[in-house]
Amino acid sequence: MGNTPLTAVTGTAPDARLDATLGILEHLISFDTVSSNSNLGLIAFVEEYLKSLGVTYHKFANSIGDKAALFATIGPEVDGGIVLSGHTDVVPVEGQAWTGNPFRLRRDAGRVYGRGTCDMKGFDAICLSMIPEFQKARLSRPIHILLSYDEETTCSGPLDTIARFGAGLPRPGAVFIGEPTLLEVADAHKGVATYSTFVHGHAAHSSKPHLGASAIETACDLVTALYRFAGDLAAQGDPSGRFDPPASTIHVGTIHGGTARNIMAKLCVFQWEFRALPDVAQNLALRYLQDYAARVATPRLTRYVKDASIETVTEVEVPGLKPDSGSAAEALALKLAQSNHTVTVPFASEAGQFQRAGIPAVVCGPGSIDQAHQPDEYIEISQIEAGIAFMRRLAAELS
Repeated sequence: MGNTPLTAVTGTAPDARLDATLGILEHLISFDTVSSNSNLGLIAFVEEYLKSLGVTYHKFANSIGDKAALFATIGPEVDGGIVLSGHTDVVPVEGQAWTGNPFRLRRDAGRVYGRGTCDMKGFDAICLSMIPEFQKARLSRPIHILLSYDEETTCSGPLDTIARFGAGLPRPGAVFIGEPTLLEVADAHKGVATYSTFVHGHAAHSSKPHLGASAIETACDLVTALYRFAGDLAAQGDPSGRFDPPASTIHVGTIHGGTARNIMAKLCVFQWEFRALPDVAQNLALRYLQDYAARVATPRLTRYVKDASIETVTEVEVPGLKPDSGSAAEALALKLAQSNHTVTVPFASEAGQFQRAGIPAVVCGPGSIDQAHQPDEYIEISQIEAGIAFMRRLAAELS
């Protein structure tokens, strides 16, 4: 299919808005915006769409210029509006058994399939398709649409935009992150920090270990220490009783090292993560590992040689979302979702970035996280319809 801009659909009947949403979603899905790729083609398409509707927007490119976030405003340029935040990147499809082209929207039996339909171009399409109705609503407070990048890798895509709130951009009163929650209102999630630990040993013949230092031996010791600490965290549990699993967790995902069976390994690297409960310090596991390395692992590694060392590099830090009972975001989202309770979600999002900047945020979007990142990813059409209804209630609330 071609990637030409859609013209605005101005009808207000539910079927017309659904058709408009699916039309936009078809275009969004056609762009291969796996996080390792550029999203500029998709952003250019959205720019043309916004121009056709006379919508004011700002574009913020990343440092190397191959990706950009887009921040559009419908309604008055005043503080106190609502941000609808969605990301444009998706996870890879390699190695997955898709039954059709992942980047071509396919409709079947009440569902639409394609990479990103659920996570989270479906939400993006709803927001964009609703703009004509937002424009007709005579909003007293603005609705902002933020389309960001790199959520699947670093959650850093919205940071440039957040930094401009109150300094060139209106400061919003609340943010809705449209990750798939079946339109339940999530007020909390864990944070995630990822690390690579490099153990630098000293190569020697394996028959004379006193002449070297095994990077693999020390890496195994460090990994074992991390999992012992994970056991301590599990025993401490989750005081709130809301999270599954009910504790902060540690996971070691990869480990690589050595050159031959009879050579003491000069280098071993392992990659690991820490998913912290919202009230737990995000660097808690890192501090534990660094302390253990200084007290135990490094002295053992360097007992025969002095040119061995341990280094841990922080790659990603995504803050958790802390419950904020009664916040502007929670109160409004519950009203629009026609619900009286909040939930937690097991995944991280950029919601904590907004909260850290002092802007109330919740996670609430159509679709189920169970379908995200899967082959033949899909979203139920009924969820898209429910998302449209949610947005109509938002427009009415702000008018």
